[in-house]
Amino acid sequence: MLILGIDPGSRTTGYGVLDVSSPTPRYVASGCLRLHDVALPQRLARIYAGIAELIAQHRPGELAIEQVFMSKNPDSALKLGQARGAAIVCAANHGLAVNEYGPRQIKQAVTGRGAATKAQVQHMVVAVLGLDGTPQADAADALAIALTHAHARLGLLNQGSFGGHRTRRRGGSWRDFQP
Repeated sequence: MLILGIDPGSRTTGYGVLDVSSPTPRYVASGCLRLHDVALPQRLARIYAGIAELIAQHRPGELAIEQVFMSKNPDSALKLGQARGAAIVCAANHGLAVNEYGPRQIKQAVTGRGAATKAQVQHMVVAVLGLDGTPQADAADALAIALTHAHARLGLLNQGSFGGHRTRRRGGSWRDFQP
């Protein structure tokens, strides 16, 4: 079974695909959807189309995505929420279970520390998955989200100091994906 992890963003959306058919997650693919050159409605459409293409290509069974966090800039938070919405609707339309995790929960699951830095998350993603190089930050975050869900599926998240996740029901190379 494959998990598609999504690190949503209105300008760059990271993705990571893990095979969790054995107890040790295995890297399949990761990359970014780059969305800089068009207005927000077209970026949302590209997020939806890009994720639909990833679903068609990899056939994941579940999607894991980062929850919205409060930002100092309300406009940025709203755009992030819209990007998440496009990804969630795409997954739901393709029959995938959608699993949401908070930023601190993801950092805790991957590094053992809820206040870990992006560099620490990247380092642990490389170490846990045995990667030859470090993926771009948004792709590493998406892989961390997928790893968090893999841990949740094994019941490992409930052993920590934080709670479970919320669920809504319905070996590749690093690259930039242009839908």
